[in-house]
Amino acid sequence: MEKPTRILESDGRLRLQARELRNNATKQENHLWYDFLRQRPEQWNRQRIIGAFIVDFYCPKVKFVIELDGMQHYTQQGLAYDEERSAYLEGLGIKVVRFKNSEVDEAFYLVCETIVDEVDARL
Repeated sequence: MEKPTRILESDGRLRLQARELRNNATKQENHLWYDFLRQRPEQWNRQRIIGAFIVDFYCPKVKFVIELDGMQHYTQQGLAYDEERSAYLEGLGIKVVRFKNSEVDEAFYLVCETIVDEVDARL
């Protein structure tokens, strides 16, 4: 697998895409953000650019990424892209945890508990 091309955070296209993703967040992203992450004591970023990728949620204090996956992530192309992105992030020492959108819908408190456990383990 080739290493992704390094695109700096100042790249205007990525910044515009990240802003668009924040402004058009999914129901599950909004639920996790407004009802949990933004109230946490550690700082969280939404749609954060890391290298050539935009991640759903990032906590810089503990180098932790949360990804919420809709149906597009379960295609052959989506799975390959996610694998490449996770490998890149993990190469930077960043822990990546993925949740299905359905998990946020059906087991929100369990998702939150898993996030707390992961953050606590990295403090």
